[in-house]
Amino acid sequence: MRRHSSHGQEPDSEPASGADPRREALIASLRQRFALAEARGDAVAKQALFKEAVYLNISPELWQEPPA
Repeated sequence: MRRHSSHGQEPDSEPASGADPRREALIASLRQRFALAEARGDAVAKQALFKEAVYLNISPELWQEPPA
């Protein structure tokens, strides 16, 4: 018997392209807010984004910008 997360989402090992529109919007929001926090050098905001992503079961690789 396969278990799903408490939010009814599949594990984040699936490619983002197969995700539902709500999940895509959440990832886009995390990306945008992470970029703003990076630009401001706001470590507290970035930590809050990581906590939010963990709560939403969204892997950091899906929303963090690649290193420059």
